[in-house]
Amino acid sequence: MARQMTSSAFHKSKTLDNKYMLGDEIGKGAYGRVYKGLDLENGDFVAIKQVSLENIAQEDLNIIMQEIDLLKNLNHKNIVKYLGSLKTKTHLHIILEYVENGSLANIIKPNKFGPFPESLVAVYIAQVLEGLVYLHEQGVIHRDIKGANILTTKEGLVKLADFGVATKLTEADVNTHSVVGTPYWMAPEVIEMSGVCAASDIWSVGCTVIELLTCVPPYYDLQPMPALFRIVQDEHPPIPDTLSPAITDFLRQCFKKDARQRPDAKTLLSHPWIQNSRRALQTSLRHSGTLRNIEEVGSSDAGLSSGEQGRNVESSSTEKVKDVKWSCYPLRLQWSSSLLRMLVLMLTLPTKGQITLRKM
Repeated sequence: MARQMTSSAFHKSKTLDNKYMLGDEIGKGAYGRVYKGLDLENGDFVAIKQVSLENIAQEDLNIIMQEIDLLKNLNHKNIVKYLGSLKTKTHLHIILEYVENGSLANIIKPNKFGPFPESLVAVYIAQVLEGLVYLHEQGVIHRDIKGANILTTKEGLVKLADFGVATKLTEADVNTHSVVGTPYWMAPEVIEMSGVCAASDIWSVGCTVIELLTCVPPYYDLQPMPALFRIVQDEHPPIPDTLSPAITDFLRQCFKKDARQRPDAKTLLSHPWIQNSRRALQTSLRHSGTLRNIEEVGSSDAGLSSGEQGRNVESSSTEKVKDVKWSCYPLRLQWSSSLLRMLVLMLTLPTKGQITLRKM
């Protein structure tokens, strides 16, 4: 009898509102932990992001609610689906689509699969770009594109995740949002606090390409502060000299210093590196009879002619970077020079983590 009561109490404590059962922890973030969950109504697996409400700062809670508000309105095959939320006295639970293979950052770890070949990176990056085309059309900037925020299903379908620092731009609030991100993937205009735009995500895509090819992003051998200086000062991040000309050109497009000169996500989908790798993979999978979700990647431009596929990728329809002054939260200082901004950053930047910069 005692054993039965213990078992019952255990399951009750792991059940949310009689709707979901909490399973193993599968991830951890700045605002809480992520668990594998079971939908008690239909038996589907879900991901449950659990955020403690005890002693949480109102500003942090606002960021979490912003993530929920954004996810509610997003619907795309390459974006993780929001399924709902539950609130208890002590926790907020965000119910999300369960993506079984986890993040690409986890998959490329040396004790797992290690670095990917160019052809496979192209398959994943094409889907990231598809997701970004959709987000940017909705006026949403992700602001933290990296391997850890790119999830994959067992069929190889990519899902962009972690919208905790994403923002929706409108003319009314374009001058009020925070500038955030993870140092090694940050665009120079973000570091210099001159503004953030859709093109900032494109820079991060380039960094993610290098991450997937080498297991680390550019400048990872440096501490965050020196890395930020190098991102701003160098013509572009180091590009491995062993890469093919096609992927090297793709990276150079992503790493254009002037954000206004970077191609947008839709343009990059027609880059020869993406197109050639996609065709080669589709041919291989058709022969093996396993072609499934890969054919869906880039279906919107599947009818491009060979001339269109090879068009100059330097043309860009990215937004113009906003010319604004920024301050570094929480110091609330008004900056008058890039050097002063960078010096204060040196005092406030954590090691190899995410930084948050806010306007006054």
